[in-house]
Amino acid sequence: MSDILNQEIKYLAGVGPRRSEILSRELGISTYRDLLEFYPYKYVDRSRIYLTTELTQDMPYVQIKGKILSFEEFPMGARKKRIVAHFYDNHGVVDLVWFNGGKYIYEQYKVDKEYVVFGKPTVFGGRFQFNHPDIDDASKLELSQMGMQPYYTTTEKMKKSGLTSRTMERLTKTLLEKLTQPLPETLPPFITSRLHLISRDDAMRKIHYPKSADDTQRARLRLKFEELFYVQLNILRYASDQRRKYRGIVFQHVGATFNHFYHHNLPFTLTNAQKRVMHEIRNDMRSGRQMNRLLQGDVGSGKTLVALMSMLIAVDNGYQAAMMAPTEILAEQHYHTLRSFLNGMDVRVELLTGTVKGKRRKAILDGLISGEVNILVGTHAIIEDNVQFHSFGFAVIDEQHRFGVAQRARLWGKSNQPPHVLVMTATPIPRTLAMTIYGDLDVSVIDELPPGRKPIVTLHKYDNQTTSLYQGIRQQIALGRQIYIVFPLISESEKIDLANLEQGYEALKEVFPNYSMSKVHGRMKAKDKEAEMQRFVKGETQILVATTVIEVGVNVPNASVMVILDAQRFGLSQLHQLRGRVGRGADQSFCLLVTPHALAADTAKRIDIMCQTNDGFQIAEADLKLRGPGDLEGTQQSGMAFDLKIADIARDGQIVQMARDEAQAIIDDDPTCEKPEYRMLWDRLASLRKTNINWAAIS
Repeated sequence: MSDILNQEIKYLAGVGPRRSEILSRELGISTYRDLLEFYPYKYVDRSRIYLTTELTQDMPYVQIKGKILSFEEFPMGARKKRIVAHFYDNHGVVDLVWFNGGKYIYEQYKVDKEYVVFGKPTVFGGRFQFNHPDIDDASKLELSQMGMQPYYTTTEKMKKSGLTSRTMERLTKTLLEKLTQPLPETLPPFITSRLHLISRDDAMRKIHYPKSADDTQRARLRLKFEELFYVQLNILRYASDQRRKYRGIVFQHVGATFNHFYHHNLPFTLTNAQKRVMHEIRNDMRSGRQMNRLLQGDVGSGKTLVALMSMLIAVDNGYQAAMMAPTEILAEQHYHTLRSFLNGMDVRVELLTGTVKGKRRKAILDGLISGEVNILVGTHAIIEDNVQFHSFGFAVIDEQHRFGVAQRARLWGKSNQPPHVLVMTATPIPRTLAMTIYGDLDVSVIDELPPGRKPIVTLHKYDNQTTSLYQGIRQQIALGRQIYIVFPLISESEKIDLANLEQGYEALKEVFPNYSMSKVHGRMKAKDKEAEMQRFVKGETQILVATTVIEVGVNVPNASVMVILDAQRFGLSQLHQLRGRVGRGADQSFCLLVTPHALAADTAKRIDIMCQTNDGFQIAEADLKLRGPGDLEGTQQSGMAFDLKIADIARDGQIVQMARDEAQAIIDDDPTCEKPEYRMLWDRLASLRKTNINWAAIS
């Protein structure tokens, strides 16, 4: 059976070489299997015939049965005409309308012959009409067999080649009729029977040709579960392999460096959440297995402090630590933060980025090899081949989704024995998504802010309210505060947006002639960008006009207002990240989201959510539901072909959990993947994997 499923799609009746090229290019359908796994996105009930007297304007797609009484033509300019067929069902007359295809229509449809017409009823000139309806010969159509008609996603290029949804339906039907043997099962009976899942063959046939809504529901549950189950089994299997194969460096004791910092340099009492996370990390470090932990925490929750304390434990045990950040601004921010935390202590911290050159760079590289450098902070410059450590034992990776897997692997390879890895993110990740993307990592969450922090007040302003907006900014500056004003330069190549930023900057200088301003965007040279940032950090400028380059890592406790212009152009998580640049001191802070009056429904919902909550996890859940999970494989985390075809991480949370539980039970029972009762699962998993590289072990 697998042989026939691997057959090229061009050999299926009705496809051929030209259509197969279009299917491959537009939808990635190259084989029979691809077509079978191209699922409908909706269904319409075809089991009922309506009378023309029952039609209403707000009806979805319906079908009627009757005869064509006559045809009529209406000219529509040069060489164009509208063709109208008057259709009668013994209760009333409706019009069937076509705007092209005259010759085909007259050849295909005959007066006084009985047809079933399917389409959306609309009203024109006081009469119901169906534009470009589906029409079938009533004598050849068994309505009792039709059930729910599937609808398939198509593109304009497909439609031009006659590959409409209806064509896709017919091609799929041709394929299913060709598959005379049942499709091989991909889940063992002990799973399908316990969870009451239908067979794979049954699911495939019912997903494309359901007789009822119950059929579609049962087929979708089976196929979604299978898809998510193998994703989870893949992740958990490699996490299990990692724990067995890779012994971690044992950090036996908490020593003098850590204790001196804790008792003399700690700037404030740790929150209970920070204490809990430190306890989890400490247990990992002395367990004998390599730590792979994801540290989630909202902006300002104190993740950097936890990372530093963890690195100091490594230093106390004779090892070096590294902290890798995705941008120079963020790396420099971490470097200065660590230096200030460690003020007066005998711990050597160095910064390595692409702009560190010459003697300075050589001194750092020499210090790493000799072991004199205890902590290295930097960008991807850290993973260059000439950067060698004396004894590398602990890696912190900030905002890891911005690094490719291969980059992280190179950092991991800087030590003979795998270092402990702490991955930090200020982008809260919904549980179901974390379970899928970061499923091989243990998860710690800092879910409380340091004492004294006031929630940021978020307000929605329209772009015709700038007078009151500017007045509010002046009041805040009069109180000694600083202001961020962000323009939506989403992509560094958008020249029009860059022009907007430049023009906006000039306009703001006229609005605020008495204040000093800085300007930062991604197309500036690194040293110029840093100089402008430093002016703002030192308080030499009151207003920083910027693009989203300030989204992560800029820490200016005196900044109390974040103004985001054209806020409708940002995603929820990005808005939340930008808002997190303020509220870092004890003063009340504000975030002002400025938009035009006319907003799409989803956009208005995003703005409302931002105004209602400061909780990053609530925002992330909402963002996932509004935007969907996007390209999960962007992380290349799993090494598995799981571009989800039917499951939806955002909406199928319960099925994700069910799949996770089943996969975990199997891994617990057969950690070495050797038991014969699970052979089907391991074989199936191997066939799904793209590569043999153990990506999960280098998270």
